[in-house]
Amino acid sequence: MKTPLIDSMQLTAKHKVATPVNWKQGDDVIITTAVSNEDGDKIFPGYKTLKPYLRTTKQPK
Repeated sequence: MKTPLIDSMQLTAKHKVATPVNWKQGDDVIITTAVSNEDGDKIFPGYKTLKPYLRTTKQPK
């Protein structure tokens, strides 16, 4: 049985995202600051910018 913690760790390892507290499979994720806005447009089209340093997107597959 997988837990949200394991799912989060695998998602973070595979994509340049982080998961917020109480994250569940299918919830939005946070794009790390290692991803520029230009790269973010290519990798995560349609992401939301909440603050200059805080961008969210749908969970990558």
